[in-house]
Amino acid sequence: MRFLRLVEYFERLEETTKRLEMFDILAELFKEASAKEIDKIIYLSQGQLLPPFHGLEIGMSEKLLIRAISDASNTPTKKVEDVFRRSGDLGETAGELIKTKGHNLPVEQVYKELLMVAETSGAGSVEKKVGLLSALLKGVSSKEAKYIARFVLGRLRLGIGDPTVLEALALSQGDRALRPALERAYNLCSDLGLVAKTLLKDTIEGVKRFHVKVGYPIRMALCERLPSSEEIIQKIGKAAVEAKYDGFRVQIHKDKEHIEMFSRNLERTTHMFPEIREATRDFIQAETAIIEGEALAYNEATGELFPFQITIQRKRKHGIEELAKEYPLRFFAFDLLYADGEDYTPRPFSERRERLKRLIKKNTVIEPSELFITDRPADIAKYFEEAVERGLEGVVAKRLDAPYAAGSRNFNWIKLKRSYRGELSDTIDVCIVGYFRGKGSRARFGVGALLGAVYDEKTDTFRTVSKVGSGFSEEEFTELKMMLDRIAIPHRHPRVDSVMEADVWVEPRYVVTVTADEITRSPTHTAGRDKEGVGYALRFPRAVGFLREDKKPEDANSVKEIIEMFEQQRKVKVS
Repeated sequence: MRFLRLVEYFERLEETTKRLEMFDILAELFKEASAKEIDKIIYLSQGQLLPPFHGLEIGMSEKLLIRAISDASNTPTKKVEDVFRRSGDLGETAGELIKTKGHNLPVEQVYKELLMVAETSGAGSVEKKVGLLSALLKGVSSKEAKYIARFVLGRLRLGIGDPTVLEALALSQGDRALRPALERAYNLCSDLGLVAKTLLKDTIEGVKRFHVKVGYPIRMALCERLPSSEEIIQKIGKAAVEAKYDGFRVQIHKDKEHIEMFSRNLERTTHMFPEIREATRDFIQAETAIIEGEALAYNEATGELFPFQITIQRKRKHGIEELAKEYPLRFFAFDLLYADGEDYTPRPFSERRERLKRLIKKNTVIEPSELFITDRPADIAKYFEEAVERGLEGVVAKRLDAPYAAGSRNFNWIKLKRSYRGELSDTIDVCIVGYFRGKGSRARFGVGALLGAVYDEKTDTFRTVSKVGSGFSEEEFTELKMMLDRIAIPHRHPRVDSVMEADVWVEPRYVVTVTADEITRSPTHTAGRDKEGVGYALRFPRAVGFLREDKKPEDANSVKEIIEMFEQQRKVKVS
């Protein structure tokens, strides 16, 4: 496929506000692609060169892109800057200034040249990157240059989510029934390009043969929720009960001496946790292993575990060693997914846990999470209260005979946290889908309130639940404006269901944690909207901390969870 043809699909995707139309456009695109190029087409469509777990960034700022456009179009830098100021979009700027017809390059060549830009590092790399990108822009048409420039800055604005790609892949084969097999493979390897390439090359039978592999993060299992310990035991019987840590979820991959770590949204986090890497190398007694757990900063003098806001500071790129001294980490391992050639994901939790305990040699960094087994609700309730007193989030109960459900949320794991005991004192994660400019003193920041949405798993859409206008500092409002403008789109995203009209719509990308007084019924929002047009809303929502960069849009709370929390809240009020 020629890159110009791909760009024509991008234009169609950018213009649509209809989710079903997006499926059809993507399915048509995938039908036209060959096995050799399908992975690259999927990566490019999602605004990346490789899946996030590879940790590859293109590393080009607006300033460097302006230089590349200047060189490619033989235009003075100042004129490029002037056009950019007028258009507000370096993609439009590149399209306006680069007037060549182009050489009609294939997708694979454009991809390869962009990959070269991203992989260029070391002495003189800035000049090399600008030169490589300039050379690429000289060989493409105005229309292609527009999308290459946007891609380079991470502003492609198509917002194609993973579930959308999976649905379109199944549609491209003329059989929606293929979706579960495609999703299973994706859950095990976290690489949509690889899944699609296998489908086209080896058919669905090749996809069904996917298995766990060290170095490819497994999409993490998620918890359902219930409001009481009685309902937990009623649902799953005798259970393993663990502390619910307020930390950074980490999946460790050990391949002999080589250690990699991944976050819950599949980003490589190895550099953040040097002490965990060393402890894994020295104290995990397996040649190869995949272990999951929670990393928390703690006070060495008292043993007290710090909240998430302290641990997340490790997300810095620099100064990690100093932070490690000030806030050392503990890693509480709670599951084993793979060890020495054995895939443990299909095995019962009780078996995985026993093998995990035997793998960990005594040390001061990695230890098994707290756990006991009971079929008595009173035991869970007592442990819950103790956990909350110690500053933990609550408890998680796990079905003893359950396999590891990669990428799924079900009742194999059930969490009991403060709010599910009656009051809305817990937090809710919402995905930002737009913003309002604000009035009065807020107007100077450019953002007065965010439009927050929760995720509807049934339809792969985001449904609005709140306007969040408090909880951020002045500096955070200013930073939010810059971050959100980078992902602004001209119309409501096809995956967003809203009756409100935001001043500025954005791609569903960022998650923010909020707290609220209660959940109410509201015709203003679409989360859980009934036939009368009445949905659910958060009353007096306020942000807690800044953006949750460890979470993907689909990690926001679900519509189902909001309805369950509302029902529980109503029961308590009645009683």
